[in-house]
Amino acid sequence: MRPTQYACLGCDHCYPAVARNILTQAFPEVEAFRASECELRLESAGWPPVAGEYFVLDRNGSVAVTTLASVDLASELARRKPDGLAIVGKTETENIGLDKIIKNVVSSASIRYLIVAGKEPRGHLAGDALLALAANGTDEQGRVKGARGKRPVLRNVSADEVKAFRDQLQVLDMVGCESADAIVQRVEELSRSKPAACRCAYCTVVESGAPVQVVRATRASGAVKLDKAGYFVIVPLPDRGLISVEHYAYDNTLLRVIEGSDAKALYLTIVQNGWVTELSHAAYLGRELTKAELSLVNGERYIQDGA
Repeated sequence: MRPTQYACLGCDHCYPAVARNILTQAFPEVEAFRASECELRLESAGWPPVAGEYFVLDRNGSVAVTTLASVDLASELARRKPDGLAIVGKTETENIGLDKIIKNVVSSASIRYLIVAGKEPRGHLAGDALLALAANGTDEQGRVKGARGKRPVLRNVSADEVKAFRDQLQVLDMVGCESADAIVQRVEELSRSKPAACRCAYCTVVESGAPVQVVRATRASGAVKLDKAGYFVIVPLPDRGLISVEHYAYDNTLLRVIEGSDAKALYLTIVQNGWVTELSHAAYLGRELTKAELSLVNGERYIQDGA
């Protein structure tokens, strides 16, 4: 057996190692796709180049704001639309979160200030990492020098992008501040300073280094592959508040019945015991169990789709 290593044990923003262990044991082939748990997606065109949960207010604005884990604060600032605010959004991890900020900022010719406000995310120190990045940069391995978080390592930006970020931006420390009034006042003060537009080459960069492939999902025409481990019949039991999953062999012999109150517990039990072996079948099962759980919650009839 080959041990599986993880960069962390999971948190509110990343898949836990236990779940990754189960997935790896059930489907060894997924080890070839060891992507980051926190997704970084590039838009096909336009600004900002990186997709995310943010508000774009003024593409010519000179100020960007991250509210860290204070999600409602980002919404309030977007609603108030202070003069000069280009973009505002949350940042909940000290790695992928920083990657996204860097890529979005260095591809703007007008943003010259980044306000770091809001409360730090639990289990991560994204604000601390941003301030350390501005002050110290990164080492040869992409680790933010002086950052105190669990994994302040930037995997999706180049050293040149980090340099452009540090040259272009003045980063202002308002970590812990959740006062929309105070942040709006600071944004408008910075905006009135009329900074000169950045003229560096990176203001037109959307991606650097090897391009990231963007694949458009399409509706599959093929059926779910037959699973050598058998097939499942899902039966919600609203009177008992349970979902019953009947596991059959292909000669229609009932192998076992798995009962549970939520889709996650059922799915993990099935995967952990090796009762599903095909990726397409596992995806189908997860979808159907979620539908069955929603039928219990909403009091609706559940009809299992054909595989």
